[in-house]
Amino acid sequence: MITLLYPYRNREIQRIQRSMDSLAQQKVHNFNVVFIDYGSEDGIAAEAKALVEKYDFASYVYLYAKNQPWNKCKALNYAIKKLGEGYCFVADVDMIFHPEFTSVLDQCSDTTSATYFQVGFLSESETKKNVAFESYQVNFKTNEEATGMTLFPVSCLKKINGFDEFFHFWGAEDTDVHNRLKNAGCKVNYYDKKLLMLHQWHPNYRQRETKTLNKELQLSGIVEINQQHLFHNQKENIVQVNTKDWGHIMDKAEWEELQAFPVTLLSNEKQRIDYFLYQQLPNSVNGILAVEIKENPVQNNFKYRLKKKMGKKVPQFYSLKEINDQILLHIVSFYHTKPYIYQVKEDLKTIIFKIKI
Repeated sequence: MITLLYPYRNREIQRIQRSMDSLAQQKVHNFNVVFIDYGSEDGIAAEAKALVEKYDFASYVYLYAKNQPWNKCKALNYAIKKLGEGYCFVADVDMIFHPEFTSVLDQCSDTTSATYFQVGFLSESETKKNVAFESYQVNFKTNEEATGMTLFPVSCLKKINGFDEFFHFWGAEDTDVHNRLKNAGCKVNYYDKKLLMLHQWHPNYRQRETKTLNKELQLSGIVEINQQHLFHNQKENIVQVNTKDWGHIMDKAEWEELQAFPVTLLSNEKQRIDYFLYQQLPNSVNGILAVEIKENPVQNNFKYRLKKKMGKKVPQFYSLKEINDQILLHIVSFYHTKPYIYQVKEDLKTIIFKIKI
């Protein structure tokens, strides 16, 4: 049996349905699906769950990570750690599968090698069509450099502690896991004999990225940081990553405890933020640290602006975007294994950060 793993968050339901319908039309039913919802908003999660459970080959799992940055690696590792022997395929709600896809997976199954597949990309207009696989007009095809859609022996993934959970937001985790599998003695093959997958169009992370604060969690420069981490793992011939507790996700009780915990108000004054990040946060023990960060109104009054213009000594302030990037970088680098929540409020004037140490 092959398990198809679908990491997911907040994507439109029609996209999921196209992908699931293509699996329902497979000529060989030698698979099951584990649909891992990594913290979608409540309404979207309910819709996704209702849809996925209509397919007898699929099960839905909800993880309490909706107030955390997207982390495909953690979503996958949660499921991988629970799998027995056999094979898993990293799927994607964007994929529409050829009817012979799972029969080819059977042919490629090998305990000593992983196989990744060529993907055909559809245009925005083509994605909206509801036609047979062969009737779609492919915009372009990937080559060996695109390392995403892969069939893995589960035992090989467990040997290297799964995907590297340092990688947040977007980029590099698929190439990294291939590199580390090779370092562990597992072959990695590329399949392009026949196009078996079509990718539904959507704007990618780089296209959505903004230079100002956004309710969608974003961290400026994270793609480049992920690339540096990929290069480091490659240069050092890293095999195993993560802590012994890899694949662990905060549970509902921890999430509710954090949600209910009261916050302390923290202004955006530079010295206060620096003290919080470099003294309070790293030295907190056995408890919850919870702050609500807002702009100090002083920085917008006439007297303050006049003093600043005259070159007099005045308090320095970070923008909320600068604070957002600093906190998220600290989380990614040092605290992502802890139970925490991080939110940018709808009005973009408040940041909430709570963490259990």
